Amino acid sequence: MITEHQYRHLMKTFNDGGSIGLAAMKAGMDRKTARRYLRRAAGPTMPKQTRHWQTHPDAFAAIWPEVVRWLEDTPEIEAKALFEHYLAQRPEQLPAHGLRTFQRRVSRWRTQYGPPKEVFFPQVREPGASVQVDWTHAHKLGVTLAGVAYPHLLCHVVLPYSNWEWAVPCQSESGLSLKTGLQDAFWRLGGVTPQVQTDHSSTATHQLKRGAAARGFNTEYLALCEHLGTAPRTINPCRPDENGDVEAANKHLKRRLLNHLILRGSRDFVSLEAYALFVGQVCTAANAQRAVRVAEELPRLRPLPAQRYPDAEEHTARVSSYSTARVKNCAYSVPARLINAHLIARVTETTVSFHHAGVEVARYPRAHAQQARIDYRHVIDSLVRKPGAFARYLYREELFPRLVFRQAYDQLVAAAPAHADRHYVALLALAARTDETQVAAVLGALLRAGDVPHASAVETRLQLAPPPARDLAVFVPELHSYDQLVQEVVA
Repeated sequence: MITEHQYRHLMKTFNDGGSIGLAAMKAGMDRKTARRYLRRAAGPTMPKQTRHWQTHPDAFAAIWPEVVRWLEDTPEIEAKALFEHYLAQRPEQLPAHGLRTFQRRVSRWRTQYGPPKEVFFPQVREPGASVQVDWTHAHKLGVTLAGVAYPHLLCHVVLPYSNWEWAVPCQSESGLSLKTGLQDAFWRLGGVTPQVQTDHSSTATHQLKRGAAARGFNTEYLALCEHLGTAPRTINPCRPDENGDVEAANKHLKRRLLNHLILRGSRDFVSLEAYALFVGQVCTAANAQRAVRVAEELPRLRPLPAQRYPDAEEHTARVSSYSTARVKNCAYSVPARLINAHLIARVTETTVSFHHAGVEVARYPRAHAQQARIDYRHVIDSLVRKPGAFARYLYREELFPRLVFRQAYDQLVAAAPAHADRHYVALLALAARTDETQVAAVLGALLRAGDVPHASAVETRLQLAPPPARDLAVFVPELHSYDQLVQEVVA
C-alpha cells in the first residue's frame, strides 16, 4: 500500500504530461500499482468504491423467493439448515459447494430487511455498590485430591466495578457453599458491599412457594444477608446477561486456573485445603493487577460484622438399628452404643460431624448423591457375631477401607468361597483391634508372596514385627526456677 504523499506525487507528475512509467518511478512505486491508482482516481485514504453489480449468474435465483418467505416467517431459522433442505429437495437448482455464498447472501438480507436485533445497554458501575455471586463447574480442570478425581464447582464472587474476585471450591450449589464463599470474599476484602446480587435459579438463595408464581428468597439466605448488613438482589428470570460480570469472569477464572495448573506441573493436591489455597493464590495474583480500582471501592464498603455467620447447619438425627444416622438423605455410621439415641449433626460444605451430650462421636467428609459413609469399627463387634450378614450387607463396599483389603477379600474368595466372608470379617476385627496401617502392610506382603491372607497369619506377622519407633520429645531444661532458687539462697 502506498502513502498519500506518493499518490500526490504520482498524480502531479502524470498531470504535468509525464508517462505512467515516469510518474511511477518518481513516486517510488510499481508501474502496475500506479496504473491502478490512476484508473481509480482516488488516494489510499479514500474509501474504495463498493461494487453493487454481479460478475456471474445468480446461482440461487430459482429458490431465493422461497428462501425469503422462510426468513420472513421464521427469522430464527439458520442459513445452513435452509441450504441443506434445498440441496436434498432440489439439488439441480443450486451448487453443492455454495454453502458459504448462500450464508453470506442470507446475512446480507437479514442486515437489510431482517427484524431488529436485541440491544444491550452498558451500565454505569458504582464503586463498592454490590458484588455478584455465581457457581461454575470446574470438572474440566482435571483436579485430583490424593490421586482421586475431584469433580467440583467454584463459588465465585466478583465486584463489577474493579473485577476483584474470590473463589472457593465446593461440591454443590448450596446455601452452605454460599455462606463460605461469600463470607470468605468479604473477610478477604475487608468490608461488605451494600448489595449482593445472584441469579434467579439457585435454591441456595430462593425457594418456590406453593401457589406462588414468583420465587422468593429463602429464610436462611435472608438471615445471612441481615447478619452481614447487606441487601439481597436478584436478576430477572432467564436473563443471565444481567449478572454478566460474574458470568464472564467465570470463564476467565477457569482459564487462569488451568494455566497455573499447567505451570505447576501437576493437578494433584494432597488435600482440599491445599487446593483451596492454590485457588486463593491465583485470585490474589489476579487482584493485584486491579489494585487502582479496588482502592476506589474500599472506602465505600460497610464494616464487617463482629463475627461470621455460622458456616454449619445443625440437624437432629436419630441413630437407627443399623447404627447409622441419616443427614441430607445420606447414611453415616456412628458407634453402636448410640443406637436409638438422638445426635446433633453439624453439616458444613465439606464435613459432617456428630455430637452427643456435647462430645463429638464421629466425623466424616461430607457425602453427596446418597453416598454412604460407614466406618467398619462402628459395626465390627456385631459383624463378628453375625459374619453371614456381610455377603448381602447394603453398605458392604464401604467395609473395604483400602484397596489392599479388597484384594485380600478376593484372594480369600478364590481360596475358599464358603468361608471367605468369615475370614475377611476376622481381618477387619484385627484391624480395628490393632492398627489398620500395619495390617494393610502385612496384607500387601502376604499377597505379593502368593499366600492366603488369613487373620491368623496376619496376627503372627504383627507379633514378630518390631514395635514402631516412638518419637521422643527432646528434653529442654528449664533454668528460670533454678535462678530463682540461687537468688533465694544468696539472699
